Amino acid sequence: MTLWVNGKSHAAEPRPGQCLRTFLRELGWFGVKKGCDAGDCGACTVLVDGEPVHSCIFPAYRAENRAVTTIEGLATDGEPHPMQQAFLEAQGYQCGFCTPGMVMTAASLNQSQRQDLAWALKGNICRCTGYGAIEDAIRGVRQVEEAEAGSACGRSVAAPAGPAVVSGSAKYTLDVALPGLLHLKLLRSPHAHARIKSIRKDVALSVPGVHAVLTWEDAPRKLYSSARHEDESGDPDDTAVLDNVVRFIGQRVAAVIAESEAAAEAGCRKVEVDYELLPAVFDPEAAIQPGAPILHDKGPEARIDNAGRNIVAEVHSHIGNVEQGFAEAEVVHEATYVTPRVQHAHLETHCAIGWFDETRRLNIRSSTQTPFLTRRTLCGIFGFDPANVRVFCERMGGGFGAKQEMLVEDIVALAVIKTGAPVKLEFTREEQFIGATTRHPMRVRIKAGARRDGRLTAMQMHIVSNTGAYGNHGRHVLYHACGESFAVYRCDNKKIDAVVVYTNTVPSGAFRGYGLPQTNFAVESAMDELARAIGMDPIAFRACNVVRPGDPMISTGSAEGADVQYGSYGLDQCLALVKEAIDRDRRDPPPSPDWLVGQGIALGMIDTIPPSGHFSESSAALREDGSYELTVGTAEFGNGTNTVHRQIAATVLGATMDSIHVRQSDTDHGGHDTGAFGSTGTVVAGLATHRAAQALRDDILSFAAEHAGGLAADWNIFAGEAVGMGQRISLPALFEAARAKGRRLLATGKSTGTPRSVAFNVQAFRIAVNKRSGVIKILRSVHAADAGRIINPMQCRGQIEGGVAQSLGAALYEEMVVDDRGRVINPTFRNYHLPQFGDVPRTEVLFADTLDSTGPFGAKSMSESPYNPIAAALGNALADATGIRFCTTPFKPDRIFQAIVEKFGTA
Repeated sequence: MTLWVNGKSHAAEPRPGQCLRTFLRELGWFGVKKGCDAGDCGACTVLVDGEPVHSCIFPAYRAENRAVTTIEGLATDGEPHPMQQAFLEAQGYQCGFCTPGMVMTAASLNQSQRQDLAWALKGNICRCTGYGAIEDAIRGVRQVEEAEAGSACGRSVAAPAGPAVVSGSAKYTLDVALPGLLHLKLLRSPHAHARIKSIRKDVALSVPGVHAVLTWEDAPRKLYSSARHEDESGDPDDTAVLDNVVRFIGQRVAAVIAESEAAAEAGCRKVEVDYELLPAVFDPEAAIQPGAPILHDKGPEARIDNAGRNIVAEVHSHIGNVEQGFAEAEVVHEATYVTPRVQHAHLETHCAIGWFDETRRLNIRSSTQTPFLTRRTLCGIFGFDPANVRVFCERMGGGFGAKQEMLVEDIVALAVIKTGAPVKLEFTREEQFIGATTRHPMRVRIKAGARRDGRLTAMQMHIVSNTGAYGNHGRHVLYHACGESFAVYRCDNKKIDAVVVYTNTVPSGAFRGYGLPQTNFAVESAMDELARAIGMDPIAFRACNVVRPGDPMISTGSAEGADVQYGSYGLDQCLALVKEAIDRDRRDPPPSPDWLVGQGIALGMIDTIPPSGHFSESSAALREDGSYELTVGTAEFGNGTNTVHRQIAATVLGATMDSIHVRQSDTDHGGHDTGAFGSTGTVVAGLATHRAAQALRDDILSFAAEHAGGLAADWNIFAGEAVGMGQRISLPALFEAARAKGRRLLATGKSTGTPRSVAFNVQAFRIAVNKRSGVIKILRSVHAADAGRIINPMQCRGQIEGGVAQSLGAALYEEMVVDDRGRVINPTFRNYHLPQFGDVPRTEVLFADTLDSTGPFGAKSMSESPYNPIAAALGNALADATGIRFCTTPFKPDRIFQAIVEKFGTA
């Protein structure tokens, strides 16, 4: 058939049943993205005869003799479409994976449709931005600023990747075409716990196009952890590439490699597996009881605290005497707070392509936050020398901690080794729900006491965390959950008992906030209940009890966090900023008599860098044309590091942003980087870049003095010239002079992730609750952040807005439902409510005025921490409105309605 794509005629025949999305990508139009393959997310939006369609559910044959426009064809004569330009000027994107579809939809809207964006954008999902910047783009609001040479830090400069993102030319993991590429599909377990007795491959191998079927007998038996940490000593070695025991529904059983995805899927259906069913356990409380099925019968070498009781790790610690503290308390709050599984829902699913190059080096192109650590583990599993393995990523379509995990690279490597051919694996959206990782579900029993003067006398917490079938991040998430949410309050008597437990359910893993949102929900709810009990303003109660500079930041052990210091302190400012903002127009009447109005706040503290070592190395070099090459190991996945690192280098080197060229996240570039997680892209990797740029600056100035006279202190660099001693030498001329002497002007910088500082966040909501339906309407959202010196205010504000929106999803809608067989029953976006444009309020973002002593240019981290106080602040507003304490998230209308009826009766 013939179709016209971006004005070009294509004569091609789609396969039976093929959708337009895959057809267009096979023709090379990689700007058309896959986010769901169900018409739910809009990442694949294209125009057919000028009308937007979700190409993942649009049959390719229906495009015959029709004009199809993808994001690549939206520009005219090389000039961006006005909507593309608007997205650039508002920076209406972060990771950018949803952006092509979002721009295509927005570009098709008429003026009437733009008046109701909640309706107009209901078919497009963004997981990163919180939609505020997208609305700004559609409304024509400009946010980006220009920056002169040497003045980039502190300015809202545009992301250099912006033009590629909005034009669809930015290359994500699978946006390449390799000759001879094979496709890998995974056969997954239908059972929660079973031993594989036998697997028959012969029928699957007879399927046309199938090249190989791999089972546990084809894989190395070496155990490892899928978690990625610099220090692996806390991660249990409980995982195999392919195992002969399956421990959750969705675990991979076999890999089929074929010439097409369809052939690989057909091969999976023909693999015959004989299982011996084993007893399963799904509740963590039941899993630690005597006689419960044991999931991992492994020895101490696996680093599992108590395998015989399914306990990955536990904490039992205290300071002071909590019994005495509660005896002294005049008010006590005690309750159990429950937070369920939620999905990361990054729009680019887990994916990787692997191949051997001409020297038989293994190359893995992956959507990973940790290329260097992933290479290390692959070498350990398969016995490769690190020099013979390259792991790299280009632009990544979101992560939120999920890609601090090795879930695809190992099986792709095995397939490449066994077939010798290039192999691609891309998770479906359903696989993200049933075969990847989730946030840790937790039950937190908290007891807190205070005197009537507002002083805390005792705090006690009992945590049961569900790690699912594998332990990966279980230990460290538990430790973090026990940390800053408790340590932010001064109290002489504290006690924590905590345990993280194996169950036969989908594994938990790293997720934005890394355990703090779950315990913060409990602690901050308890603080509000105590304040209410003594009749004290919740903000004043917190101000009375929070730590201040000079106070030890202690959870339950005085030795913890020895390298954490008050690099700066802005919590008092954050509380004051939020109080002033949320009290504005406080007397607004409710929408109608059917609505109850209330407001609530919560705060959070977070260490700016993870413990146990986080390392980064950057290098900076002068190029022949007088620009600079900056090499960094950290990855860009919407966190803004690519922009911030350029800003840091440009400021130090007196340069413009466009003169800094970044090479990023590739083990072949040398150096080492622990990874883009724990909010370290600025405060660790950025500090390495700052040091590399400073060292290069010193080297250039020293050479200028050597070359033209004087001392290094007599020279300066600005706008492409070395200036000093009455002379102006262009940097290209200086480069040539250095080359003539056999010198290269290059320097490196390293950061070890210590000492660490603390950042603070305070969130407030004013809400209305409908008595007749239980629906929550957010009337006002205010967030104050202590982020040190803000290197890019627009980007930092975007991180906060996105964190608030994502956390609102978990607080209001999101919940992975697991049935009594351990099966996830809502593994699609359609049945899992992600926040859409109409669900998310605009959040007023305010910044404390602080300058940190540890981060580059005084900056702190601000990627994870905005997420942490949201559920508690919303729960506190809900309690203020209804007089009812809701202890389980999400706050769904049916749960609220039932509680209101029980309290007030029916209207």
